[in-house]
Amino acid sequence: MLSAEHRAIVKATVPLLESGGEALITHFYKLLMDEHPEVRPLFNQANQASGAQQRALANGVLMYARHIDQLEQLGGLVGQIINKHVALNIQPEHYPIVGGCLLRSIREVLGAEIATDAVIEAWAAAYQQLADLLIGLEEGIYAKREAAPGGWRGTRLFRVARKVPESDEITSFYLRPDDGGELLAFHAGQYIGMRLVINGEEVRRNYSLSAASNGREYRISVKREPNGKVSNHLHANVNEGDALELFAPSGDFQLQQSDKPLVLISGGVGITPTLAMLQATLETRRPVHFIHSARHGGVHAFRRTLDELAARHPQLKRFYVYEQKRAEDAEVQGIGYLDEARLAAWLPESRDVDVYFLGPIGFMKAVKKHLKAIGVPESQSHYEFFGPASALE
Repeated sequence: MLSAEHRAIVKATVPLLESGGEALITHFYKLLMDEHPEVRPLFNQANQASGAQQRALANGVLMYARHIDQLEQLGGLVGQIINKHVALNIQPEHYPIVGGCLLRSIREVLGAEIATDAVIEAWAAAYQQLADLLIGLEEGIYAKREAAPGGWRGTRLFRVARKVPESDEITSFYLRPDDGGELLAFHAGQYIGMRLVINGEEVRRNYSLSAASNGREYRISVKREPNGKVSNHLHANVNEGDALELFAPSGDFQLQQSDKPLVLISGGVGITPTLAMLQATLETRRPVHFIHSARHGGVHAFRRTLDELAARHPQLKRFYVYEQKRAEDAEVQGIGYLDEARLAAWLPESRDVDVYFLGPIGFMKAVKKHLKAIGVPESQSHYEFFGPASALE
């Protein structure tokens, strides 16, 4: 039970977390991976190596400690966490493992003089409160998806019906249930979790659904990353007819119903969830401004698809900017970067719009800054992260 004294102690540790939280989380991850290899599939080792996972968790722990007595102030952070957990099929039995390693890390990194028995007791109570909250919310999602038409819990076997190259780097996989049964509907913008075994090692990943829900199949469009263990495996070794284990769709980055003009902004492979949003929107008369940034035409996926959609749907306006334009590339509206001036020119004249954007972190930081500068209400700007959640400030 989290007491008032516990809350006071946890909040008092905030300055320590601000100055050394990432070091503590780095120690925690090493402890967790070394002593509990059974949880390794739940963590993307590339994000571990880059430090992105550590920074994201350190930020989450800090936010929780700051708002321990006002959890509603965490806003969308809880939704992001539980949806990522559900997509990877995190279970209640994983929480005590993580909690034990976190408490040990607090003691070992801060030292017994700072991390006293009282501090450890307070953090144990605080962690249990958070675990109980997340477990309850996650079970609610698991149960709801299982009970829905075409839903399931755990993994379900799918077959690759089609494998289609979309650019020099991105390939689409069309996935149909192996059992031939009904398929769970999803919201445009969501993603699916995938479980694979590569060279004897289990790994799990999330991939955005890149086509609107149609009741027949799911489509994911995967960028081949230079050192991406899973993306390279999918590109090189997974072919039409092969089986893949999927978790049910998840994610709180969802297209919301609205009459306002819709602006979809993407960089690189960030185009994938915006495609599903675009398809879902074109069934209505809602105006859409689709803005995409790519390094060059060779890596610009789905350009022909977008051009054909624009020819059939006059409410769709699309704008492309290439960092560098090659001689063989088709014409684009901009060369260089998606800067404030281009966004101001390509958005509707009224800034009363709904904007959804996704791409590399640097790209997203710039877009968020530019949107604010040109007058788009922050409450109407929505974004998602492919990897661990990061701050865009």
